[in-house]
Amino acid sequence: MTDLFARMEKDQGPLGQHLKRAHGYFSFPKLEGELGSRMKFRGKEKIVWSLNNYLGLVNHPEVRKADAEAAAKYGLGNPMGARMMSGNTDLHEELEAKLAKFVSREDSMVLNFGYQGVMSCIDALVSRHDIIVYDGEAHACLIDGIRLHIGYSYKYKHNDIADCEKQLQRATKMAEKTGGGILVITEGVYGMSGTQGKLKEITALKKKYAFRLLIDDAHGFGALGATGAGADEEQGCQAEVDLYFSTFVKSMGSIGAFIAGPKSIINFLRYNVRSQIFAKSLPLAVVEGMLKRLAMMQATTAFKDKLWHNVNRLQNGLKERGFDIGDTNSPVTPVYLKGDLPEATGMVMDIRENYNIFCSVVVFPVIPKGQIIFRLIPTAAHSDEDTDITLRAFEEAKKKLDSGAYHADDIPDMSEVGLGQKGES
Repeated sequence: MTDLFARMEKDQGPLGQHLKRAHGYFSFPKLEGELGSRMKFRGKEKIVWSLNNYLGLVNHPEVRKADAEAAAKYGLGNPMGARMMSGNTDLHEELEAKLAKFVSREDSMVLNFGYQGVMSCIDALVSRHDIIVYDGEAHACLIDGIRLHIGYSYKYKHNDIADCEKQLQRATKMAEKTGGGILVITEGVYGMSGTQGKLKEITALKKKYAFRLLIDDAHGFGALGATGAGADEEQGCQAEVDLYFSTFVKSMGSIGAFIAGPKSIINFLRYNVRSQIFAKSLPLAVVEGMLKRLAMMQATTAFKDKLWHNVNRLQNGLKERGFDIGDTNSPVTPVYLKGDLPEATGMVMDIRENYNIFCSVVVFPVIPKGQIIFRLIPTAAHSDEDTDITLRAFEEAKKKLDSGAYHADDIPDMSEVGLGQKGES
């Protein structure tokens, strides 16, 4: 028998193994200043492509004013208690009604957090007799929700409708044995690749198979569709998507989430989603701020139009310069490159230190060895100048990568500890 903590002290995990050299730079970096397209990193201004502030609302003067007034009016503690017990208010119900109308559903339920909220919703929706069918590249929050399920679950290859149907066939046979039902889970937009889930094709399978469909549209809400109602509006299949989930983080620049669908099912969730029943209600200051954001989104498409101007300028510019950005059909902009950890870290440092561009990079073990993905998130807050500077930087950095200029035997020590900024090595 060993001490529970011994393993953790010896092995920090696949990402944590680089903590002493990467913390504060490659991992857990600290951006400072007003949230926007330009912020400070380690004292220097950078053009930032790592904020999911799609509509640029997070620092809009009207939003900041509404948030400040709501905080002054209510504080951050009001209401106290879970909504079922003592934390329900007219404002919570008003927000739910307006969200439901916006995404063309009968009702919606506000959730305190996106990650734990959708996990708990999945847990409530399925019993041990039910079967889950899900996309192989589903977000971690969906995977963790599926892990809570004590019944059968079948994974299909990412956006592969033929394999989805194959898993539906397996699920149908199993449901006939267990007496349960089938829940299909997919995403409106996949946050790493930027590709939309094939919602239209999945809903078409309802003609052959009996199932209900839940989509996580965190990256589509506000950014896709004629009104900004999301990926299912974009694809013309809102009526066939049974449950629509999204967060307030990406387009609305706040905290929290919601799930929308038939009134009877939303009422069931209100009384059975454990992460809400046993948690304090979302603060009124946040709720009132969300009402302001939603009203601004509904009043004009100007924010979404500016977002897509910037998306098209960045993505077209990258493609014109020979970059592989995959099959993205959303604002999420991946840049696929060849290389390993040393090359990735060298390129990140060069882009940050010499070109003053801050964007996220993904390497092994998140993706296979030999691959690098830079993930850029254009927003309505970016300017044409931001885009043009970034395109020139990537063009020059790609030449260095191809020439082997970033090759190194190991990753450099850029952690706060390594630089002697704080702590001990």
